Amino acid sequence: MSEHRRKAPQPQGGGRAAARRAAQQPAGRRTDSSRRATSSSPSEAHGEEPTYGSRAEARRAAQRGGGRRRGGGDSSGHEGRGRGRTDSGKKRFVDYPRAGKYGFRRWVPSWKLVSGLCLGFLGLMMGVAGVAYALVVPPEPQKLATAQNNVYYWADDTQMVATGGSVNRQSLEYAQIPAAMRNAVISAENKSFNSDRGIDPMGIARAFYNMARGGETQGGSTITQQYVKNSMLSQDQTLSRKFKELFITLKVGETVSKKKVMEGYLNVSYYGRGASGLQAAARAYYNKDATDLNASECAFLATLLKGASYYDPAGAPEVDTVKASAKENTRRAKERWTWILDEEVKDGTLSAEERAKYDTFPMPMQPKKDAKLGGQTGYLVDLATKYFLAHSDGSVTEKELAQGGYEIHTTFEKKKVDELEKSIQKVREAKIDPKKRPDKDTHVQFGGASVDTKTGAIVATYGGEDATQHYTNNADATGAQVGSTFKPFVLAAAMKYGKRNPELPKEQSESERKPVSPKSIYNGDNKLKITNYDRSVWMNDDDKEWLQTNDGDRSYGDISLRYAMQESANSPYVQLGMDVGTDKVKAAAMSAGLRDDDYMANADVPSFSIGTSSPSAIRMAGSYATFATSGKQREPFSVTEVKHDGAVIYQHKIESKPAFSSAVADNVTDVLKNVVEHGTGTPAKLAGRDAAGKTGTTDGNKSAWFVGYTPQLSTAVSMFRMDDDEKNKDREFLEMYGTGGEKSIHGASFPAQIWHDYMTKAVKGTKVVAFPKPEPIGETVFGGGAVSPTPTPSPTPTPSESSASPTPSATPSSPTPTPSETCQPLDWECRNNQNGGATNGNGTEGNTEGTTDGGTDAGATDGGTDTGTTEGTTEGTTEGDENERGGIFGGG
Repeated sequence: MSEHRRKAPQPQGGGRAAARRAAQQPAGRRTDSSRRATSSSPSEAHGEEPTYGSRAEARRAAQRGGGRRRGGGDSSGHEGRGRGRTDSGKKRFVDYPRAGKYGFRRWVPSWKLVSGLCLGFLGLMMGVAGVAYALVVPPEPQKLATAQNNVYYWADDTQMVATGGSVNRQSLEYAQIPAAMRNAVISAENKSFNSDRGIDPMGIARAFYNMARGGETQGGSTITQQYVKNSMLSQDQTLSRKFKELFITLKVGETVSKKKVMEGYLNVSYYGRGASGLQAAARAYYNKDATDLNASECAFLATLLKGASYYDPAGAPEVDTVKASAKENTRRAKERWTWILDEEVKDGTLSAEERAKYDTFPMPMQPKKDAKLGGQTGYLVDLATKYFLAHSDGSVTEKELAQGGYEIHTTFEKKKVDELEKSIQKVREAKIDPKKRPDKDTHVQFGGASVDTKTGAIVATYGGEDATQHYTNNADATGAQVGSTFKPFVLAAAMKYGKRNPELPKEQSESERKPVSPKSIYNGDNKLKITNYDRSVWMNDDDKEWLQTNDGDRSYGDISLRYAMQESANSPYVQLGMDVGTDKVKAAAMSAGLRDDDYMANADVPSFSIGTSSPSAIRMAGSYATFATSGKQREPFSVTEVKHDGAVIYQHKIESKPAFSSAVADNVTDVLKNVVEHGTGTPAKLAGRDAAGKTGTTDGNKSAWFVGYTPQLSTAVSMFRMDDDEKNKDREFLEMYGTGGEKSIHGASFPAQIWHDYMTKAVKGTKVVAFPKPEPIGETVFGGGAVSPTPTPSPTPTPSESSASPTPSATPSSPTPTPSETCQPLDWECRNNQNGGATNGNGTEGNTEGTTDGGTDAGATDGGTDTGTTEGTTEGTTEGDENERGGIFGGG
């Protein structure tokens, strides 16, 4: 056949139709077809690229690896089985993405690649570490004692005192450090100290393990690390500082002897109380040289290295009022002290025989004050320091503050501080005579605090006669119960939450409470049987009834709550607290500004409502200020601003919280105003100004209070007797019968007179402001067995009347006349006689003696029935009209 008739050759790919068919086939089949087509082509040279039927197919083939190009060899794939080769056949150093792998496997690194990278990174880090270790030079220990002082300022920015700054430290040589101290520190902090190289990986792991179990820990840091951190580096918690600490510690561990490390560590460590170093600590806690410390005292000082703020038995309220209280700190210190001594026995550094000698905790002495912190200055500085440390959010530690350089601007007004001190000193000099009455007038203590109602600023306090001699700040919590000054919180709770209905089931009664008006009528009888809200008799843990007595065993009959507050009758407010719920009374007190800490008493017993709690004078003044501001609560504060190196590092922000509605707060104020004008608080009445307040006296006559306020200023004054020798472990409150020459002490006596004298001077020159008129609130209810008159209740006096008199069933009470100006301010006999009462008055106050754990007996009456009221009563009833109140001592 001739050539011109020969059929033209078909394209290798089979034409467009073949390409389409190939595209519709699975990828595997397409590849096989392509290979067969390529292999059968006689005209294709060996090793040439295959021919594709279309551009689309070529692209798809390229995405799959390009046919024979995946292996880089011939059609048989002999060379295509190689790994890590490029298209040109060259082998790659890093086979990534991985050749010969498809899909996600192409991007998964091989074990060889991963191993190589890890080894390379480890080698690099070792090289860097080696260079860093070779180049690091441990710096010289910093000079912690600076020449700077902390300067405290009055509220007007004039200087109060410059103190602190020179850290109390005296270095010791290694030979001067007791072996017992070295052993205690090693057992407590770093058991491997003598063998480790500064870093103890096992110690770090052990610390984490013990921490997870909640057990006692040594801490992860070695003694060498702590020495480096305390003496050579800042306290910043940053990554760079940690990095420096690691390498410097390794260097110090290799180049500095263990003796020098231990010597340096104990000389620079901070032990609290401004003491840096063992010698200063021995002086601060035991007033002896370090060389004279025994093993027990050394074990205690070793506990402080874990954190003096939480292990100093004196307490550190600047950290946390509850968690760092003296009670909690003592408990922690005893536990760790015991543990350290036991660990020393395990480590073989203390014999069991020697350990057995130390069965009593070596209680350190109380902190001492500098001479320039005498008088009230030391108390003020202490309050401001604690407040700042507690509110600095951890940005400044006690140790850093001790180094000095801080400007602390306080809220204290010098003039008011002086006036409060003078008012108390006036009473002390005129009436308290320990030489004349050693068994009655010794250990008499006063405390006081004054708070600006609009801001919460503490403008004045009285902590005691001298901060360098009496170490407990009486303006802070002392343990003295507040008595009937707690009753306003009961009234506030009754108006805010309401009385439960005894006729309804418990759940429904809780949801359908009835707000109580101050006009409500309650039974004011003496030895009143107290019931639960559902009228069942309340029984204590000994299954005995609670019979509530009034001071002087006086019975009032059915009286209004307003009149009961005026005369400080106990039984109506104890029963009111039960009707409302003592839990609600506690909630109201906390809303006003008290705190649920160690000083809040057991709220599960009836006596809670009449003041078995013992908050501080500062807290009481602050909580009454909430009533003065129509229900707006502001936290008391003592520091406005703190500067360091010229920069402001702390600034107080005034914040207020709604505690009560204005109706509730203003009605409480109106009732307390009546107490001052016509009730037990008349000695506190201010000429030409509105004042409201309440007296308070506790069972056994062991403390007396007056807390009151004007619209601008709230002040609390306390009086009690307690041995001020902190070394006496059995200190307790003492009775005040006969103190100051009086038969008994009530809130209406010395505390009210001090309040009056101070407030007269403190508000002088300020604008005269009246309390807001209260709006009607609540319903008139009958409680405690009070009988509702038929057919309608008798008219109850309105708040505008001079005094809320008792209902017809009660004995009427005549208003107490104002004492004549001819009487001297402290001439109680003159005032009482002019009031128509006996010389020593008739106390109408009295509270529970205090409850024992779980609500057990709280003081028994004559017949042995449990009561929550005063044991002793004053006998100064009037000789004439028995309905007259007993003069200035007419009640709590």
